[in-house]
Amino acid sequence: MAAPELSTTPPVAPTPLPVTTEEHLRRAHMVRRFGMTGALLMAIGSLGAGALPVPNPAFGLRLLGLPSRNATVSIAITYAGMAMVVLGWLWLGRMLKRDQNGGAPLPRGFITRTMTLWALPLFAAPPLFSKDVYSYLAQSAIAARGLDPYLLGPADALGVDDPLTRSIPTIWRPTPAPYGPLFLWLGKGITYLTGNDVVLGIFAHRILALIGLAGIWWALPRLAKRLRLDPRSALWLGVANPLVLFHLFSGVHNEALMLGLMLTGLELGLSRSWVVGTVLITLAAGVKLPALLALGFLGMGLARERGGRFFDVAKMGSGMAVVAGAVMAGVSYGTGLGLGWINTLDVPTLIRSWVSISTDLGVLGGQLGILTGMGNHTDQILTLTRSAGGLLAGIICLWLLFGTLRGRIDPVTGVGCGLGAVVLLSPTVHPWYLLWAAIPLAASTARIRYRRLAVAGSAIVALLVPPTGADFAFRAYQLPMAIIAGVVILFIPLYLVRHRIPR
Repeated sequence: MAAPELSTTPPVAPTPLPVTTEEHLRRAHMVRRFGMTGALLMAIGSLGAGALPVPNPAFGLRLLGLPSRNATVSIAITYAGMAMVVLGWLWLGRMLKRDQNGGAPLPRGFITRTMTLWALPLFAAPPLFSKDVYSYLAQSAIAARGLDPYLLGPADALGVDDPLTRSIPTIWRPTPAPYGPLFLWLGKGITYLTGNDVVLGIFAHRILALIGLAGIWWALPRLAKRLRLDPRSALWLGVANPLVLFHLFSGVHNEALMLGLMLTGLELGLSRSWVVGTVLITLAAGVKLPALLALGFLGMGLARERGGRFFDVAKMGSGMAVVAGAVMAGVSYGTGLGLGWINTLDVPTLIRSWVSISTDLGVLGGQLGILTGMGNHTDQILTLTRSAGGLLAGIICLWLLFGTLRGRIDPVTGVGCGLGAVVLLSPTVHPWYLLWAAIPLAASTARIRYRRLAVAGSAIVALLVPPTGADFAFRAYQLPMAIIAGVVILFIPLYLVRHRIPR
């Protein structure tokens, strides 16, 4: 009887079983619930750790007033919720990537429904991360009373004891409004509806932000399809982004309205009518002036479609200039606010932003002058570095405009890169300013390096800004203690879902 032959082939490791569609859906719904739990924690913590009005209307109430009695605990709960939302967003992106690579598909509209559910708890919560909404209310009230918000600050026009002034940080109380006439005109309408009621005013401005976010939600997938990109990926990176949820929605920044009008105008200008696109982009500039840059890229893109000659550029540019000038004049003088806002565009430069490259170089140069015994010339050096930053941003935008005309860059990418240069080289940079570039680029590029950088940057920056919207002077111990406690709290939900995390 012959001996059995011994196999020399090494044993093959068993192939892991693929995740079934049913299991994939269970994990997707777990991700949705995990992020919504984080948003609920943020809403609860915001009652004691948010950018609360003065006086706090919840203070003294039996249930709603509890978080305000211990700010450290409230900040810890809020940070745990922030981390859960960011993790849920990252897991959602992982599942979307699996879907794109031929794995189990996500249900239709899943990202939109998830984004809506995560936003619902924050809609009823106090603002987080910024107190700018109180400046919006006060400056709109100045205009509603027939005064000029481009000459008078809230303290001078309303008085320091006015309910709309008391919640504004001290540095901004005497400053005039740096926002466009369209935004203040809309704010006047809010003032007529809500009066001096700060809580109702916040809800009204949040509805205004929702309208802007709806415009982004409508335009972004269509712009992505135009460039042959997955519209769901654009929605995930550009609308479901934690920076959008935290700062444009919860923080109630008027960038939501600006970007919504600008992107809607860009899409309609490229697909239907350059006149409609020009009107909407000009209205976006009536909220914040940088949106006007999109007109240049829209014009260059349309001029290229018509042949790309100098005559085409001149014809398109002159037509858009006439329409934009008429719209801006109509908004400025039709609202009764005039063009005074052009003189207040430098108001945000009153603070020195550590994120701004031009400001950092100016401060560094001033400190070097002090160390070398040349005296303190920081202000003069800041003027030089900020001017140089503005000049460099202008050169970059011109180069991008000519690249769009030559067909090397599409208009959407040009807008994103141009606004990115303006933001990074401007004298003042806030985290929500980064969305000027990030949202258009979410629909215009599939480069893996950019998307990895955008995802990592969004996740990190979303956790950097304290939820109170204020500094921690004289209480520097409070923030690290709250962050450590927030990490401890975070381990509990992570432990509960450890076997259902998308892999």
